[in-house]
Amino acid sequence: MRITRKAAGAASATAAIALVLTACGGGDTGSGDGDDGGDVTLTIAWWGDDDRASKYEESIDLFEEANPGITVQTQFQAWDDYWVARNTEAAGSSLPDVFQMDLSYLRQYGSTGQLADLSEYTGSAIDTSGFEEALLSSGAIEGAQYGIPTSQNTLAMFYNGDVLDKIGVEPLEEGYTWDDLNAFIAEASAAGAGEDPAIYGSADYTGTFWFFLQWLLQQGVQPFTEDGALNFDEAQMTEFLGLASELRDAGEFFPQERTTQLAPLSGFTSNEVGNEASWDNFLAGYVSDSGTENIHMLPMPSGDGGPQQFWKPSMLLSSGANSEHPEEAAELISFLVNDPDVGEIFGTSKGVPAVAAQRDAMNVEEGSIDETVLAYEESVAADVTESAPLPVEGFGSIEAEYKRLAEELGYGNITVDEFVEQWFTFAADAVGQS
Repeated sequence: MRITRKAAGAASATAAIALVLTACGGGDTGSGDGDDGGDVTLTIAWWGDDDRASKYEESIDLFEEANPGITVQTQFQAWDDYWVARNTEAAGSSLPDVFQMDLSYLRQYGSTGQLADLSEYTGSAIDTSGFEEALLSSGAIEGAQYGIPTSQNTLAMFYNGDVLDKIGVEPLEEGYTWDDLNAFIAEASAAGAGEDPAIYGSADYTGTFWFFLQWLLQQGVQPFTEDGALNFDEAQMTEFLGLASELRDAGEFFPQERTTQLAPLSGFTSNEVGNEASWDNFLAGYVSDSGTENIHMLPMPSGDGGPQQFWKPSMLLSSGANSEHPEEAAELISFLVNDPDVGEIFGTSKGVPAVAAQRDAMNVEEGSIDETVLAYEESVAADVTESAPLPVEGFGSIEAEYKRLAEELGYGNITVDEFVEQWFTFAADAVGQS
């Protein structure tokens, strides 16, 4: 856990996390009751790295200048640690006043009474006039607004031009299919086998749950029902995992052992892999970690009807239902998603800003990462034909289990059939559970 300079105290020992998080919870740590005009202290938490932390700190400084009666304490963690911390807080009804929310966890926290319904503040404390309705509604469940999108993104297939030039392999071209992707991976892995370290075309793309959901949409299947149940079966997951069986069996994917050695970097950011699919706002991190600007984006592989992609809120801002200062929390959320200066500070590092005022405020320089991400989203807009799947309650758990089983599959410890059987057994208990 990272406690920034604004937070009260500091903690680095794992055993102290729960105590510190409770101390930094939604209670009133200011000098008075905000309803009576006294000072208010809010807490905010996010996942991310030091670069994101500096951007949040700069933005919150602006908020405090505009709201001298409000002090904001901040903290951040890496992705996995972040959700462990939030689960600990949720159990003690001490979630932060404002915190980053991922669509994967929205139903889990919203449907169990952990999140404030922000509906009563939309249009007042929270200015929603600049939002596209479809994007804003992605943060709502059964009429309750549990999250306000900060930004949007969509999936992309990244390729590292330096790596592909090194092994003499041409990148994929737009309109490529899943079969074309497999052929490219086999070619690149064969061409890079003699390098030290060896270069591969890709890691096993079937190991990411969101890519499975993308593939399902291309099959005409909405992954989840409106009432929060799974809408796919064992045969469909087996088919998706089977897309890569030949490459997996031939050892043509980036090895799981090497992936573990390089963590938290990936084979792609270590310049040992030519292609990697992810969300388009990862471009800045990819450029920074790999040390090259020669990284480009393509749409996802096409099914019979084309890529058929979807916009996903790259993240949302939510408020703990336990907050003692819900209106001030709403004001902080509104500032972070609407203020033009905040849009200029973050650029596309959290995804393309959800509100036009923030997009317009960005200093988009020719050839910059922001320009590249914006241009990519414009280029795939016609391919965004599907709505983002609203994950089921328990999504975070089933996504994590999918990742765990994918690692076991990569090590060769289980078969595809065992993967599917174990995942559905786990999901039967996890889906719909808090």
